[in-house]
This record gives sequence, structure tokens and C-alpha cells, in this order.
Amino acid sequence: MNYLGDWGMQFGLLGVGFQCFGNKEKLKSSPLQHLFEVYVQINKEADDENVKKLAKDFFRKLEEHDEQTLSLWKQFRDFSIEEYIRIYKRLGVHFDEYSGESFYQEKSQEVLKTLEDKGLLQKTAKGTGVVDLSEKKDLSLFSTVMRSDGTSLYITRDLAAAIDRMNKHSCDTMIYVTDKSQSNHFQHLFQILKLMGYEWAERCQHVSFGLVQGMKTRRGEVVFLEDVLNEVRSRMLQNMASAKTTKDIEDPIETAEKVGLAALIIQDFQGLLSSDYQFSWDRALQSRGDTGVFLQYTHARLHSLEQMHGNEQLTDVNVACLQEPDAISVLQHLLRYDEVLYQSSQDLQPKHIVSYLLTLSHLAAVAHKTLPVKGSAPEVAQARCCLFQAARSVLANGMKLLGITPVTQM
Repeated sequence: MNYLGDWGMQFGLLGVGFQCFGNKEKLKSSPLQHLFEVYVQINKEADDENVKKLAKDFFRKLEEHDEQTLSLWKQFRDFSIEEYIRIYKRLGVHFDEYSGESFYQEKSQEVLKTLEDKGLLQKTAKGTGVVDLSEKKDLSLFSTVMRSDGTSLYITRDLAAAIDRMNKHSCDTMIYVTDKSQSNHFQHLFQILKLMGYEWAERCQHVSFGLVQGMKTRRGEVVFLEDVLNEVRSRMLQNMASAKTTKDIEDPIETAEKVGLAALIIQDFQGLLSSDYQFSWDRALQSRGDTGVFLQYTHARLHSLEQMHGNEQLTDVNVACLQEPDAISVLQHLLRYDEVLYQSSQDLQPKHIVSYLLTLSHLAAVAHKTLPVKGSAPEVAQARCCLFQAARSVLANGMKLLGITPVTQM
């Protein structure tokens, strides 16, 4: 599920911005880019009292379901989702459901009522509603869940969404994936759910990710995912064109897209998800070393080895022929695959799989040099073929788990 931040005061500002600077044609042709430009322009004037008042009025009209205001907001949302679907498709990502805060305006009022009924909602002198999260119940730690005018906040809508999701889907585990600046928010969310008596709050988890630093595309400082995907594809095409080893590939653009995507994913998943890291185009696109390009290159080489020596299913293989240290290193590493998958499933960190696949690729590359198939005795050749097939199969599986489509030529 992709849960969108499609409600809140920022839409008041965006609405006013669009009324001042918006263009319906641009909204249709490149919604994300255009809405961003509008938001940047109106933000420059956000301190102006008149603009503040207009933004408040716009959002109030949204909350009151004013037809014209809702219609404009709906266009923002619908065009943006169409764009998300198109861009996510390039990443091989599909969401069963696009939900968002807007679905929970009414339900968040029910949450406030429940909090009040359970004696958890306290009013401050300013008239805001808070929930006390301190151990001593002295309000040394609290979460604000209601504005002074009685309207809901981000966390109130998140409470309503969590309850609704659990009722609908009876999840075994509910995993929230957002940037790490929201860590406190989720701690508060899960705590309030527990106070409300929802035992399943124990099964809610926040997986946080860090910031990518130093990423620039040719179009400038603010980075749109689509620009990154286009740039990595064009850089990869250039690299492939200048590489001596590049074969005649059926669809070089699609191959460049898949290899480029592998480069981005491996650079992103190499460390702890919550760590910030310095992005480097040169490092990401190296064909040797610990990169996604190297994984793809290894997979393509192992695939062509299979094609060369017949890729039928090998039975009756005499594994006693695999006595060399390089063969044993590959075999021992293959045995660790399930253990690595288990580790990643427990702490929800893909870095274990990344590290495993990079080591497998290095070991397979060495074995490929020292254990020739061609010219070996038939029994030895067959055993080596089987070893390389197993390595390629595990490599392909692991890559797919990380959202990478293995290529067979490059």
C-alpha cells in the first residue's frame, strides 16, 4: 500500500499557489514537476499574512467539502497517482492500493471521541488536545492529536488509518517505511495505540531510511526520481557503447535501464537503511568492485557460459570432481544463502543479501577463471557446469529479491 500525504495545511498553500501560478496544461503533462514549481513559488510568499489567510481558507473549504476546491484537489491527487504508477512501473514496483490521509478525516474524529471516552484526551490551556505519554503521567512527554479548532492532525489520521487497516486486512505485521525524521512520530503512534487497548500495536514496526547526499542530475539540485532513472540509463548506455566487451545486444536501452537500476539499488542498499550516504555516479557505475553493474556483468557471463555448454537440467553429476579450493569456496558460500535470507527477514535490512551476492559474484568470477569447462574431462566439465548454474540461479534469485531484473547480455 502506498499511503500518501494528500491532506493537511500544505494543500491550502498548494491550492492558493495553483490559483496564482498554476497552468492546467502543465498539470496534465508533468504534474509532479509543475506542482513542485508552484509550491516553491508560493512558499516564497508563505510568511505573507494575506497568503496565510488564503491558504487557511482553501484548506477549510477542503475540510467542508466545497465542490470547486475538492475538484481542484482531486485533480492534483489523480494526476500525481497516474505519474507515480508510471514511474514505479520502471522500478518494477506495483502497489495494490493507493490510500492517503484524506480517507481518514472523518474517521480521525471517531478516534478523538474514543480517546476522550477512554480518558486519554487532555485539553491544554490553548485548547489543543494531547495524549500523555509520560511514565509518571506528568505530561513531560505528550503527543498533540487535535488542533484548538477541533480538527485532526497527521498523527490522528495515522491512528485512524492503522485501526482501519488492521480491521480490513488482519495483518500479521504492519511495517511502515518512511524517512528517519519520522521515528518519534511512529514511537508516539504505536504508544497511543497500546494505550487505546490495541494489543496488535506490538506487531507494528517502523523501518526508517536515511538521506541520499550529494545527488545531482544534469537538471539541477532538486532531484526527481524520473530524472535519476533517465540519467542512469543514459550514462549506462554511454559506458556500454565505449566498453570493448559489450556484445550486440537486442535492446540496449532496456539493458541499460536494468543495469542502471541495479547500480542505484545496490548503492542504496549496501549500508544500514537508516544511514545517510554520499551518492556518487562514478562509484555506482563502476563495472568492477562492489556494484550493481558487477552483479549484472557476473550474471550475464554465467548465463552465456550456460548457453555455450548446453543449459539442460544436469542430473547424475559427480560432485566428487569439485575438489579445487575455488569450487569449494563457491559451494560453501551457496550453503549460506538461506541463513542470509533469514537474517534479512528478521531485521528487515537488505544489506545482508547485497553483501552475500557481491561475495558470491567475486567467488564465481575467480572460479570462472580457474575452473574451465571447455577442454576438461566430460565428468569434470559437467560438475563445473552444474556449479556455475547453481551460482547463477542463486545470484538471479537474490537480485530479484532486491528488485533487480537480471540481464543475460551486456
